[in-house]
Amino acid sequence: MRFDTKGLEARLVRLSLPGLIWGTFFFAASLTPSMIPRHFVLQGALSGFSFALGYGLGLLLERLWAYVQLPRPGAAFVRRATLVTAAVCCVVAVIFLWLATGWQNSVRAALQLPLEASASPLFVGIVAAITFWLLRALARLIGLSFRIISRRLKQHMPERAANFLGVLLAALLCLSVLDGLIFRLALSIADSSYREFDALIETDVARPIDPLRTGSAASLLDWQHLGRAGREFIDAGPNRESIAALAGGEARQPIRVYAGLNSAATPRARAALALAELKRVGAFDRPVLVIIMPTGTGWVDPAGIDTLEYMHRGNVASVAVQYSYLSSWLSLLIEPENGSETAHALFDTVYGYWTTLPHDSRPKLYLSGLSLGALGSQRSADMFKVIGDPFNGAVWSGTPFRSTMWRTLTAGRQPGSPAWLPMSGDGSTVRFTNQQNHLAIPGAKWGPMRIVMLQYASDPITFFEPSMFWRRPEWLDPRGPDVSPALRWIPIVSALQMGVDITLSGMVPPGRGHVFAAAHYIDAWKEVTQPPGWSDADTARLKAAMAGR
Repeated sequence: MRFDTKGLEARLVRLSLPGLIWGTFFFAASLTPSMIPRHFVLQGALSGFSFALGYGLGLLLERLWAYVQLPRPGAAFVRRATLVTAAVCCVVAVIFLWLATGWQNSVRAALQLPLEASASPLFVGIVAAITFWLLRALARLIGLSFRIISRRLKQHMPERAANFLGVLLAALLCLSVLDGLIFRLALSIADSSYREFDALIETDVARPIDPLRTGSAASLLDWQHLGRAGREFIDAGPNRESIAALAGGEARQPIRVYAGLNSAATPRARAALALAELKRVGAFDRPVLVIIMPTGTGWVDPAGIDTLEYMHRGNVASVAVQYSYLSSWLSLLIEPENGSETAHALFDTVYGYWTTLPHDSRPKLYLSGLSLGALGSQRSADMFKVIGDPFNGAVWSGTPFRSTMWRTLTAGRQPGSPAWLPMSGDGSTVRFTNQQNHLAIPGAKWGPMRIVMLQYASDPITFFEPSMFWRRPEWLDPRGPDVSPALRWIPIVSALQMGVDITLSGMVPPGRGHVFAAAHYIDAWKEVTQPPGWSDADTARLKAAMAGR
């Protein structure tokens, strides 16, 4: 079979010269490292999208140049320049694909992951090519819509007005199709899938027999209505025997209360049920009470609550209410406000009752949340309402970038402290920490409320910034110890990379990305709750035990 070189040359010549240049730049930039290592399929899709975006930008500039009738080179020159540029772009693409393995391994090394022999450059290139041509086909379809609309409009208005309105209508048509058909269909599929998973009854999780446990026959909350995450929260965790064995003395059975999304029709009703259940099981007789906002799926991080229960010998009560069953990163992108109403309802209900109790006998009240749960928990309490009778503290881990509180504290940090470990004020109310315990600040004294924010520099859910499209983020100057030294900020592309990183942030070892290690929760809870009689030896023993799990 004879290869049609003339046909290939004709197709190459039809490509936009500026589009090839910009597309190749974006493609190459997309292969550079970011926070989280990427599988070749996601890398290929990202690179193909980046090339398409750059190509579209170059094509737009070319069309604008022609539209304003600026001088253009001759057809023969453009033909030769396009062929040469296409060859150079292929060489550049191959070089950057070859370099991608080293860059991905620099990310893996920073996250203490095993290095890989190859980043599958061939498969990355194939997936990128498929992605680009699919997007190009979509662009051509939009262009066809524009031509049809503008042709009709030219019969009734001047040409330029028809072209402008044609572009606008074609774009609106495309957006309505994407939003009304593709996006909503994908969201509906995801919603149905997560809902079915949430309702799935696990064969290895039996309904509690103990009448003091949520979901038991004596409980005000039905076992099946707790959802998968709620049943896991109630069933899992340390019991009195395991706590006593580790502590080397007496212990109590921790109290856990959970209201699922199907436990009641509204957030206020679910919060009221949770409060009634707390009263029923004697939660307000415990010295420590924690209001937990779960992640988007309703999941409560066991590393965050188990450690606290061990530290206080089980003498802890905790309560959580589900507000969604979507994954946190998905909820963060499409419904970031979804948990706020539930968080407000739960805090107002529990705090309102707590304030009616005698100060000398009521439990110490703490807030906790991971990821989207941290965002909701931070929004739950109106500081002006609680300032006269404040809750005792909070531990928030992996705060998302959408948090106004987090952004304010980071922007107002003391000079010299990095953005990934800010020093907030004099350290009397809020302190930040990460893999290393930074909570003991020389000369700083805690006030009546102790808040610890646990975060890792390699967490894209915390450190993504929309401004990354056009501005270098502050967390790169200097960067954290778990961020690749090869990471460089590139306009537009770095933001796209971080968007992909958000979906992968939970696929790393504990203590990196968006997966928080029990050892770091121990440091945080020790500082916030000051467990009585707790020593450094106890801390070391508990960390060793939790690491073994």
